Amino acid sequence: MSNQEPRFVHLNVHTEYSLIDGLVRVKSLANRVRDLKMPAVAVTEHANLFSLVKFYRAAQEDGIKPIVGIDVRIYEPAEPGRPSRCLFLCRNTEGYRQLAGLTTRMYTDGQVGGRPLLQREWLSSANTSDLIALSGGVQGDVGRLLLTGRDTEAQNLIDKWQELFPDRYYLEIQRTGRDDEDYYIEGCVDVALKTQIPLVATNDVRFIAPDDYEAHEARVCIQKGEILSDSTRKKEYLEDQYFSSGEEMIKKFSDIPEAIENTVLISKKCNLELELGEFYLPDFEVPGEITTKDHLRKKAKEGLKARLEEISKSVNFYEIDEKIYMERLEYELDMICKLGFEGYFLIVADFVNWAQENAIPVGPGRGSGAGSITAYALGITAIDPIKYDLLFERFLNPDRVSNPDFDIDFCMEGRDKVLEYVTEKYGKDSVAQISTRGTMAARAVLRDVVRVLGKPYGFGDRLAKAIPDVLGISLEEAYKEKEFKELIDENEESKEVFDMSLKLEGLSRSVGTHAAGVVIAPTALTDFTPLVVDQERGTVATQFDMGDVESAGLVKFDFLGLKTLTVIDRSLKRINKKRKKEPVDINNLPLNDKETFKLLQKGLTTGVFQLESRGMKEYLKQLKPNDFEDIVSMNALYRPGALGMNMVDSYIDRKHGREEVTYGHESVKKVLSSTYGVIVYQEQVM
Repeated sequence: MSNQEPRFVHLNVHTEYSLIDGLVRVKSLANRVRDLKMPAVAVTEHANLFSLVKFYRAAQEDGIKPIVGIDVRIYEPAEPGRPSRCLFLCRNTEGYRQLAGLTTRMYTDGQVGGRPLLQREWLSSANTSDLIALSGGVQGDVGRLLLTGRDTEAQNLIDKWQELFPDRYYLEIQRTGRDDEDYYIEGCVDVALKTQIPLVATNDVRFIAPDDYEAHEARVCIQKGEILSDSTRKKEYLEDQYFSSGEEMIKKFSDIPEAIENTVLISKKCNLELELGEFYLPDFEVPGEITTKDHLRKKAKEGLKARLEEISKSVNFYEIDEKIYMERLEYELDMICKLGFEGYFLIVADFVNWAQENAIPVGPGRGSGAGSITAYALGITAIDPIKYDLLFERFLNPDRVSNPDFDIDFCMEGRDKVLEYVTEKYGKDSVAQISTRGTMAARAVLRDVVRVLGKPYGFGDRLAKAIPDVLGISLEEAYKEKEFKELIDENEESKEVFDMSLKLEGLSRSVGTHAAGVVIAPTALTDFTPLVVDQERGTVATQFDMGDVESAGLVKFDFLGLKTLTVIDRSLKRINKKRKKEPVDINNLPLNDKETFKLLQKGLTTGVFQLESRGMKEYLKQLKPNDFEDIVSMNALYRPGALGMNMVDSYIDRKHGREEVTYGHESVKKVLSSTYGVIVYQEQVM
């Protein structure tokens, strides 16, 4: 970065995360600021803080000071359908909390017709003390009064803003090419002289470069369902709303240099420092004077004894060496307590056990968490990791410490009850689901661009269907394929669609709720993340997505609603209702039942979780599984990487003696003997 004194800082920028507009990608913004040798930049999304963590990280990586703000709309009772505009910038960490509280309230209490709006009466010295306010230009409440010649009313309103933001309220001025800007600026200068309120210049940025304007207009049309060429369409944005250089802005406001100087002064007042990468769990109440660590040890040891007793009485009984189990448990408990995850295990065990006690079916465990004997002992999982050679280090590894993550499956009908239990236990202000961002994927963006350019549906359908059927394929990757490339290159019309689609591909277009992710905070969630509310479903979710919410310090818990568990539960109830003998226990079924393996060998697995796809059925017919390990191996091998390397075919051929079983080296024979020398599991690699 240059040591030269900065001359201008952008304080009003919408990125793609504003959703309704904004073509700016966060990384591109940071690169542009760096290239222009600007020391700082503000991101002020429309009514949200979705991009905060990504922006903060990207800015710091490029040696830029991140200024965090929001662009809000204020509800005006006199004109309910025409809210006024204002910008808030946070000066520090407390200002960020105030901003998070206000934007959360806009979603929880302020939505009007699906738009999150701010109510004036919410603002007080308690929730604005560490914020700076910009007036919102011609669209702000003061701006509207000045445009209609009501200068005295404007001055009175400024006085009220000044009471809330003493020495922190600025009249925002812009020269983006709107007809009323000069008249408004004239009024601002007069009022500023009378009230001593400072002016500040912004460019209301929506895209990086001037030639991005048309693509930005296309984005807006996609969001609104409009056509670019429609002459009746209201155009809200102008070509000048790009990320101008400091020199360009200084030239624009050469007659009002203090408005430029104030951008730098404001940037110096904003010094937000976020702690990212730490994690904070809610306190788990333990009985008496015992510590959380000791409580975990006690519960785990009691649980393991109960599990070993179960094994001794199971129809699938196998010999065990209790010493090995106890040594493994001690090792895991030492590691869990050393890393500070004892509370996490107790919290998960608590809601899983509550579900089981309340007749809500819970899955036996999936993912790396099944490698923990502590989880097995606490009842979180139902798989013996020692019997199946599962490694704890796949779940928690001291050499690569990351937050633990259990994938917990609940019966689809009971999932919400478990969430209600957790919300009641830890408080509704501390529990929320995690939001996700819907993006403009390759096929969808092509179709959208064709529509907003007013081209025939069939034309777009032909282009979209020519994209290879590969999950997550990008337009650039698709262009490498002969058929799609020829289609794009055959005429200017296709090229126009493709070029515009490239500019829009991958942009955020909507906010949704993650299928499973839930966070539980030790204090109010807004201390860590602002919230958003889905009005149709009434779901409260974090404004930060999965990765960002963990960066902000919250630990994710997975509550997945699984239809298969519901089907199994209903089937069991029907079977046991008619059954005169002892009821069927789903957790104690023989794993060597010949009739079951006959069904599997014939590929009759419709409705069987992870074994019902057409490809899997064909492989089961070839494999002819005759023990439980075969099913486990087949499930592990049915992945794009293994299928691409013909590992499935090799496994099947080796099982049936059509291919020689080789190990590459004698030292790995013990590890690979159960899978005929084929590397099937991550544990085998480890």
